[in-house]
Amino acid sequence: MKPFCFITALLLTLNLCAQQQTYDLFGYVPPKGWAKEEKGTMVTYTAIDNKKRIWARIAMVKSTASKGDIEADFTSEWDVLAVKEYRVSPEPLAVDTQTFNGWKVRSGLCQFPFEKDTVSMLLNTFSNGQRSITFLVQSNTKAYGPVLDEFIESITLPPAVASGSNLPTPVDASQPQAAASGFHFTTTNFDDGWTSVVKEDWVEATKGNIKVLLHYPRKEEQVYYPQQEEQTRVFWNLLVAPRYKSMSNFFLYKYNILYLPAKFASGMMVDHQGQAQFVALFRRDKSGWIEVITPDKETFVKTFGVDQPDANFSEWDALSNLSGLNKFAVAENDLSGKWSNDFGSSTSYYSVYTGLYAGSTNYASRQTFTFQPSRKYSCHIVVSTGGSGIATKVDQVKSDGNFKLLNNWQVWFSDIEKKPKTYNAYFSCIKGGRILWLQDTGYGSYTSYGKIEN
Repeated sequence: MKPFCFITALLLTLNLCAQQQTYDLFGYVPPKGWAKEEKGTMVTYTAIDNKKRIWARIAMVKSTASKGDIEADFTSEWDVLAVKEYRVSPEPLAVDTQTFNGWKVRSGLCQFPFEKDTVSMLLNTFSNGQRSITFLVQSNTKAYGPVLDEFIESITLPPAVASGSNLPTPVDASQPQAAASGFHFTTTNFDDGWTSVVKEDWVEATKGNIKVLLHYPRKEEQVYYPQQEEQTRVFWNLLVAPRYKSMSNFFLYKYNILYLPAKFASGMMVDHQGQAQFVALFRRDKSGWIEVITPDKETFVKTFGVDQPDANFSEWDALSNLSGLNKFAVAENDLSGKWSNDFGSSTSYYSVYTGLYAGSTNYASRQTFTFQPSRKYSCHIVVSTGGSGIATKVDQVKSDGNFKLLNNWQVWFSDIEKKPKTYNAYFSCIKGGRILWLQDTGYGSYTSYGKIEN
C-alpha cells in the first residue's frame, strides 16, 4: 500500500474553529463520530468499519520536557512510539522538518505489518526547546484521508515564544491616519527588521528594498471559484494590475493540490512612474492575499526561496509567514467598548459498528468583553448545548473586575472564571477596523474578538 495522500500535508495552520477542543498543549477539532478514549498520557480517536475491514486512529501524547532541540525530541518519540511499540525501523521512510507558530515540527512516516495487513503511520513531534509534544495518525486504508486531513489542519499550539520576550516594538502613532482610525499604534517594528504600517487598503510592511502589502479582505472573496488559478487571476486584476501600466513575463501557478492549495502569480511590472519591479501575489489557507514587491526576480527568489513552484509544501512557508506582519500593539484606550466572539457547531454521530445514525448534538456560545472607564471590565460567557432527544441547556458565566496593561502586548484581568488571568493581546487590521486577539498565557490558541460597540 502506498502512503496516504494526506501524509504529504505536513504544513499545519492556525485554525480557530468553532468545534475546537483542547488536550494538553494541543487545540484541535475531533473527527465526527470517532470513538474517544483518554488513558494515561494519551488521548485517542478511532474509526472502524468492520464490514470493509478498514480503520484509522489518531493519538495525541501529553507534552514532556524537551531534550534541547527538535531532532533529539523526534528521535526519542520515534523510538518509544514507533520502534519499541511496533518494531519498525529506527529510520523513518520519509522525514520532513518545518516551523509552525514558532515551534519546530519534525514528521516521520513508516509502514508495518499488523494483523495480516499493512499499516501506515505518520508521527509528528513539535518542539520549542523547552517542551515537546507529539501526535500520530495510523490507518490501513486511504479512505479516511480527507478526515485525517481536516484533523491535521485543525491543530493549534500556543506561540512558542515565551511571554514578554522578543516582543515587537510598537511605535506611537503620529501620522494623521492614526487619529482617523482611533487606535493608538499604527506602526510595529519587528525584531527581524520588518516594519509594518497601517494603510487604508492594506498593511504595508518593508524590510530593506522589499515591500509587502497585506491586503484586507474583500467581498469578492465570498464568490465561489471552481479553479484556483481563476481565483488568482481575478484577484491579480483587482489588487495588482490597476497600479501598473505594463506587464511582462507573467506567471500563473496552476498546480492543484487538495490540501491547503497555494495561489500564486508573478510578473515584471512597470508602475505609472516608469519604475520596473518584480511583483508576486500569494495566498494559502488563511494568509489573506499577500503582495510582494522586489526590485527584481533574483531578490524575490533569494529572499523567499520560490522560483518555479511545485508541490513542495515547505516551499511556501516564507510567504505564508508574512501574514504575521499584520500585528499591532494595544493601548488602554483602544479597548474601550464591547468586543465579542461568537461560534457554533453541530455534530452528527454514527455507530462505528453498524454505520447507523446515532443522533446529533448542537453547540453555540458567545463570549463578550466590555471595557469600561477607570480600568473596569465585565466578561460574559453564554453556552447553549442540545441535540436530538436532548433538551437545550443554557449556561452562563459572568465576571467583573479590574484590568490593566502589563505592557502593550499583555492584559491582566482580576477575575476570569474565579481567578486572576493574564492574556497575550494584539490587534490585526481590517478595512475600517481591527480584530482583537487574546490568548490565555496559561494555555491556548488566540481567540479573535470583533468590536461591536464603543
